[in-house]
Amino acid sequence: MKSLQALRSKPINLLLALGLALPFCESSITADPVPQLIPQAGEATNAPYAPQAIAPGGIVIPIFPSDSPYLDATRINEAEVYAMHAQVPGRIQSIVNVHNPSIEVHTVEKGSNTGAAIILLAGGGHKRLIIGSEGTDFIPYFYNYGINTIILRYRLRADGYNAEVDAVNDTLQAIRLVRSRAAEWGIDPNKIGAMGFSAGGEPSANAALFYEKFDAENRDPSDPLAGVSSRPDFVGLIYTGPSAITKDPASVVIPKDVPPAFLASASYGEDRHTIWSFEYYMAMLKEKVPNIEIHMYGNGWHGGGIKDRGGIPYGTWGDRYIDWFRDLGFLGKPGSPTKAAADIEAHL
Repeated sequence: MKSLQALRSKPINLLLALGLALPFCESSITADPVPQLIPQAGEATNAPYAPQAIAPGGIVIPIFPSDSPYLDATRINEAEVYAMHAQVPGRIQSIVNVHNPSIEVHTVEKGSNTGAAIILLAGGGHKRLIIGSEGTDFIPYFYNYGINTIILRYRLRADGYNAEVDAVNDTLQAIRLVRSRAAEWGIDPNKIGAMGFSAGGEPSANAALFYEKFDAENRDPSDPLAGVSSRPDFVGLIYTGPSAITKDPASVVIPKDVPPAFLASASYGEDRHTIWSFEYYMAMLKEKVPNIEIHMYGNGWHGGGIKDRGGIPYGTWGDRYIDWFRDLGFLGKPGSPTKAAADIEAHL
C-alpha cells in the first residue's frame, strides 16, 4: 500500500512502473517555454528586399516591379526593421525602413466571403507604421464579417520619401494590384477600398481624390496593370491626418464619382484630427456626395485602432463602420450590386 501511494504521488514514477514512455524529459518541466512564430523581417541581400508576412497565412507581394521608376533603386535591397512589443511576445508594434512597398493579403473562405476587401494603412506620423493595432488586429475582426483584409506597407517620410506623393502612389498602386488579382483571391473588383489611420488617412483620402490622375499617368502598354482602375470603392478615415483639401483646397477638383467615406475621430486634448476630418466631410457635403458619414465622439484619445477604450462610446466606432458598410451593400454576396455604386450613378 505504501509503495502504491508513493507512485500516486509521483506521476512520473507511476508511468515508469507501468512501462509507459515519457512524452517529455523531466528537465522540460522546469524549463521556461520559448515563444514561437515570432514575426521576423527578411534579410538584406543584393536582390530587391522580399517583405515577410507579419501574420499567419499572409500572402505578401511587392506592389511595384523591381525596376519601376516609382522605386528608389539605390535602396530597394534594404531590409525592413521591426519593433516588437516589449511585454507581449510575438506582437509586432511597428515597421520602418520600407523601400519595397507591399501588400499582405488575408482572405476569407468561400462560404462566408462577401468579396469586400479593405486595404489598411497604419498611422505613425509618417515616421513608422503602427502595424499592430492598426493592421494585424483587424484581420480576425473583419474576417468575422466576411471581409478580406489587406495590409499595405507604404513608404515613409522618415525614410526619405514624399508622403504626399509616394505614399499616395503606393495606395493607388495597391488598389490596382488587388483589383487585378481579384478573381484569384475571391475578391469582388467593385468592393475594394482603403482604410487609413492618422497619417495613413492622408494617402487614403488623397487616393479618393487623385485616382484619375494616377490612372492617366499609368496607361503605357508596358505597365502590366495598365487599364486597371485605381479608384477605391470606399474609404475609411479614422482619426485622420490632413488631406490635400486641407493643404490647398482651391487646387483640388473633387471627382464626380468620388467614393463614399466613413470618418471617425474624437476630442482627446487637441483638435487637429477633428478639424481635418470635418474639412474633408464639408468638402464632400458641399458637392452633395452620397453616403459620407462622420462620427465625432466627445471623449477619446488618438490612436489605438479598434481597442475597447475602457467602454467609452469611441470604442464602438468599428461597429458603426460595419453598420455603414452593410448599409451600402458591401456585405452582400460577391458580384451583387451595391447601394454605394447605385447612389454614385444617380449622383452622376
